[in-house]
Amino acid sequence: MYETIDRLLDGPPPGASEGELVDWIARLEAVKCRAEAVQAEAAVRLEEAARMRQAGAGVPARKLGEGVASQVALARRVSPAKGAKLLGLAKILLTEMPHTFGLMKAGLFSQWQATILARETACLSLEDRRVIDYELCATGPEGEPARAVAMGLRQLENAARKLAITLDQESVVNRAANAAKDRRVSVRPAPDTMTWLGALLPVKDGVAVFAALDQAAKTAAAAGDERSRGQVMADTLVDRVTGRTTAEAKPRIEVKIVMTAEALANDNDQPAMVEGYGPVPAAWARDALNDAEVFVRRLFTDPVGQLVAMESRSRKAPDGLAEFITARDGGICRTVGCDAPIRNIDHVERHTDGGATNAANLQGLCERCNQAKEALGWQARPGPDGSIMTITPTGHVYTSPSPDTWRPDPPPLSRAEFSLRDVLLDYSAAA
Repeated sequence: MYETIDRLLDGPPPGASEGELVDWIARLEAVKCRAEAVQAEAAVRLEEAARMRQAGAGVPARKLGEGVASQVALARRVSPAKGAKLLGLAKILLTEMPHTFGLMKAGLFSQWQATILARETACLSLEDRRVIDYELCATGPEGEPARAVAMGLRQLENAARKLAITLDQESVVNRAANAAKDRRVSVRPAPDTMTWLGALLPVKDGVAVFAALDQAAKTAAAAGDERSRGQVMADTLVDRVTGRTTAEAKPRIEVKIVMTAEALANDNDQPAMVEGYGPVPAAWARDALNDAEVFVRRLFTDPVGQLVAMESRSRKAPDGLAEFITARDGGICRTVGCDAPIRNIDHVERHTDGGATNAANLQGLCERCNQAKEALGWQARPGPDGSIMTITPTGHVYTSPSPDTWRPDPPPLSRAEFSLRDVLLDYSAAA
């Protein structure tokens, strides 16, 4: 018997034994699974309601349901792409995988486990997908627990894949052949001004690249190179992709660093921005100018840290203004919770409704958010402080704050101010 959610979320009582604490963790995990199942159910019902409303308003059939994934994303505080995946998974669970959904409702299966099963059965027919759903997630005839409950993630993935191959090998083979179309390279920030560079490649290409880098590391080690195996592989990758011949040579690829004039002139240490990465220390950025062919764009700010605005009378933002908006917004979509790169410069208040083509009424959006904003019932308004308010068809308001990339940081507190702050916090807690 589970305690009420409020009781569970209050946390374990003081003095709880180790066994009781483990039980508490297990119960909370079950609540998480059940909550994810209920969220999936609510998402499906939301789409059904939205489609009915849109159909009644005369929206074409091909556009019914438009914008729902973005509403799910805003409510769950994730990116629109993630929201679309969650909505798609929810529809699959409720209509095609009842046993998997049942395990989630029982608190025995997580959303990620369900995602693995949905992914591995995506190429199958509805009948074959339901077979796998039954084989792995149905309770046994004598009440035995479902097979999938005791499996680790890799075991679950392998079991589903093996069953899929057994049921429809041709579909699995065709899916693998088409997967090569999704090959891509990605980059994301890592700590300490480093990046994670990833590539999704066909297996033969991925193995070949790794083997070549591994061979370079072995050759370097045999020659007495003092670098580690990982360092040699990383340096070799950069050398061969950029055309750099030595670790000391300047890369020939342009990197854009955006920083204020004061930081560039060494007058302050306000962080700079590297396009495609994020904030970096000003000192690091200044050093980088000596190590690479870097295109530097100076951005000037007013006294409160707002970038100088630009304006245009045309509907489409000119290139200079578009680049300005992208830099101001940090290269990331302005929608709350969305981390996708900017692909469109959008009028916050629609141009057809009188919205101006200026910095105050423009925002950088990804492709998905730009499309969702055009769905029936969506509105957006620029705030006086540079924020943007997005109003969904249900009336929910989500505020994207003004970008603070270039706002001067307040001076750090002195020791005396720290002591005064602690006294005030203690006083507030006592009150």
